Amino acid sequence: MTERSPDLRVLVLHNRYRSEQPSGENNVVDAEVAMLREAGHQVDLFERRSDDIAEMSMVRKALVPLRVPWNPATRTALAERLRRERPDIVHVHNTFPLLSPSVLEACRDANVPVVATLHNYTQICPTGTLYRDGATCTACAGKIPLPAVRYGCYRGSAAATVPVALNLLTNRRRWWSTVSRFLCISDAQRRTLIANGMPAELLTVKYNFVEDMGVRRVGPGEHLLYLGRLAEEKGVRLLMAAWDRIASAGGLGVPLVIAGAGPLADEVTTWARGRADVRFAGLQDKAGSRELTARAIAVVVPSQWLETFGLVVVEAMAAGVPSVVAGHSSLAELVQDGVTGMTHTPGDAASLAAALGQIVRAPTSLGNAARARYEREFTRTAGLANLVGAYHQVIEEASRGAQTVR
Repeated sequence: MTERSPDLRVLVLHNRYRSEQPSGENNVVDAEVAMLREAGHQVDLFERRSDDIAEMSMVRKALVPLRVPWNPATRTALAERLRRERPDIVHVHNTFPLLSPSVLEACRDANVPVVATLHNYTQICPTGTLYRDGATCTACAGKIPLPAVRYGCYRGSAAATVPVALNLLTNRRRWWSTVSRFLCISDAQRRTLIANGMPAELLTVKYNFVEDMGVRRVGPGEHLLYLGRLAEEKGVRLLMAAWDRIASAGGLGVPLVIAGAGPLADEVTTWARGRADVRFAGLQDKAGSRELTARAIAVVVPSQWLETFGLVVVEAMAAGVPSVVAGHSSLAELVQDGVTGMTHTPGDAASLAAALGQIVRAPTSLGNAARARYEREFTRTAGLANLVGAYHQVIEEASRGAQTVR
């Protein structure tokens, strides 16, 4: 019988994204917290919610952008929590816009080790996407991020971009000197970050896990499914162009279902209206998303930007459903072409159309192979072992460092 490792005291820091937009990052944080608690670890939360901005006075709203790079109030509040609770480790997720990297100084002052999950590319890009004008952009990586301001990369506004650019410029080295370990959610993300200046020794890969909800596909499936944010970088327009190509050639005999919300929702609604081969399902809750996935021939993820993970792909794997993905970034890492799904040339509508045709004709063994990959690498058991292992490693390193100093 193996000895059970002692329970950990973990403080999770996260600025929750607005509830009006689906957030895979919020879901990951919630799932990890629940997983740790159910495993017997003590997990507390230090959170701020972007939804709360709408309820602020005009004066407080005006101060929000100014405090993106540094919020002294959150530093003070966190310092008090750390004095009172003395966690073994702090796990940082998102600090934008209400927490700010000032929380790192509170952790340093309290001598509490810190890990941070990198859900995007904000360590090298002010907006975290490495994407501009329909293409990958690394103009700000390792440099003064003036290009982001010049192009108005955040919300299409130079003025709105200034706080996020200043945040990157003033806090980049603080992150790298304070955080003991950055948890990348794919090897593709890790390699991209290293290639653009991040210290390799600080970066390790820890895949997100996905709960097995017990919903599996039965039979070959009924439709092709796009499930996610309706935005340019997600390849929604590319998918519509590819589907129009397919329709003009006679169709595939199965419908395309598009589910989600985002800035292109009106455009998708107009495009889908009156078509028998397309159904726009809008924003779905978890149960609705699971049902649509389990009834799919394949999930389609034609992202134009360099996805750091691909949660919808792994959720499809859990249901025994293959995926059609852009053949780059983490997506090509998750999907083996012709084995667990199909890949297409990124940004190429003809290539995407061909891959969709292939997946409709593919044997159901692709779904079985996708499920097998899920069982090897993306279950709760694997997620818990990887996360707690990273915590213990960082805590032990911090302990050895403290003993050396003494």
